Amino acid sequence: MDLYEAIKKRRDVRSYYIKDKPIPDEVLAKILLAAHLAPSVGYSQPWNFIIIKDVEKRSKIKELVQIERENFRKKLDEERKRIFDNIKIEAILDTPINLAVTCDPKRFGPNVLGRTTMPELCQYSTVLAIENLWLAATAEGIGVGWVSFFKKDDVKKILSIPEHVDLVAYLTLGYVNKFPEKPELEEKGWLTRVPLEELVYEDFFGNRPEEKLITALKNVKF
Repeated sequence: MDLYEAIKKRRDVRSYYIKDKPIPDEVLAKILLAAHLAPSVGYSQPWNFIIIKDVEKRSKIKELVQIERENFRKKLDEERKRIFDNIKIEAILDTPINLAVTCDPKRFGPNVLGRTTMPELCQYSTVLAIENLWLAATAEGIGVGWVSFFKKDDVKKILSIPEHVDLVAYLTLGYVNKFPEKPELEEKGWLTRVPLEELVYEDFFGNRPEEKLITALKNVKF
């Protein structure tokens, strides 16, 4: 699978998992190396990866997700509730591995090159590692889902993450029998992809580029 194909196939997967198929250590190591090779501000490499296999810990996190799912559902109108009820938001117990990705802002001290004016680059660097991981997993036929329906501090307690370390992502990983053609939220009618040409400006915010580029943006495919 080449890079563009991996980007096109990459999905936030919560269904289509092949249950009970383990991820070999060699494959997991390869995916984690892809993450670790990501660029980071000041070469700070602020990430850690917590592999969660323990069913009891995962069950506790799933309970947190179910609570927040219901809290979110209460905020929706009836039409959105109908759509939301058909959307699966997690696969915590359906996958062989859960993976927490953290960011340590204290690694290599307070004066990290390039971060003094934009401390949030610590988290941004960690997100780059997550995207590397995601693309590598896709190339290996492994689906990844990002779980966010919980309060971070509750999950940090379950995983014994130090107070100063930020939990950036909680991911589920498992082999899939297929990658969906469209993102699940688009398939289920939650939202659609915004046309690229509506999102690109030139020289200043809101200024549309020349028509030649707009045409290219409308027609680009890979």
